Formats: sequence, structure tokens, C-alpha cells
Amino acid sequence: MNEETDSPEVTPDPEPAPSNIGRIEWVDLTVGDAEHIKSFYCNVVGWKSTDVEMGTYSDFNISLPETGDTVAGICHARGLNANMPSQWLLYVRVADVTLSAAETEQRGGKVLDGPRRMGGSNFCVIEDPAGAVLALISD
Repeated sequence: MNEETDSPEVTPDPEPAPSNIGRIEWVDLTVGDAEHIKSFYCNVVGWKSTDVEMGTYSDFNISLPETGDTVAGICHARGLNANMPSQWLLYVRVADVTLSAAETEQRGGKVLDGPRRMGGSNFCVIEDPAGAVLALISD
């Protein structure tokens, strides 16, 4: 109770957490020979790499040399990634991958891969009407 007014104190509602919708959350490169390309970028850019076991082969996490922060991935175009385009691919957070994939097609784009589950998230790769490619992820 507030002694001055004899009314209960009102606690303001906490501010809602900011949304990550629309945020670029990841970038990776899918290529036929990830081992070779990983070595190329580590030498050209100065990145470090660590193996990510994929069963019968390894993909790679790419890290900054000074801090060790992981900033990207370089993946083989095998298994579930066999249909991925050979290019650097940005992953953008959306509210619902399935709805965004449907919206892509309604607006003249194409869904190139997915929607499907990948690493605990829903995922798809889209191509916009101009031909640019982007990955979408959601919970």
C-alpha cells in the first residue's frame, strides 16, 4: 500500500523483449568441396575453422581468429544440403517459415528447398522474383 494515498502500489509491466523477426542470424556457404573452400577462406581471410561432424563427413564452423567467435559455416552440398545453391547464404528470422514460404510463392518467388527442420529450427530457401536467394528460419 502506498502510505500517501492508501492505494495499492502499481508495478509497471516490464517492457516486452525485442523481436528478432527480420534479423540476419546466420550465414553459410554450401559447396561441393567444403574442405578445399574452407582452406581457401581461412588462408585468404584469416578465419579459423572447427569440424562439425555430419556422420560420414565434416562440415565446418568458421571463427574469428582473435576471439574464436563463430561467424559462419561452410558446408558440403551433400545429404539434406544437396539441393542448396552454391553461394553465401544469409539466414533471416521470420515468425513462421511455412507462412513465409507460401507468401513467397504468392508474390512471384520460388521455394527452392524446404520447409523442413534443420538444427532445431524450421528452415527454407527462397528465391525472390529477381532471382536472389535467401534462407528463412523460425522456431
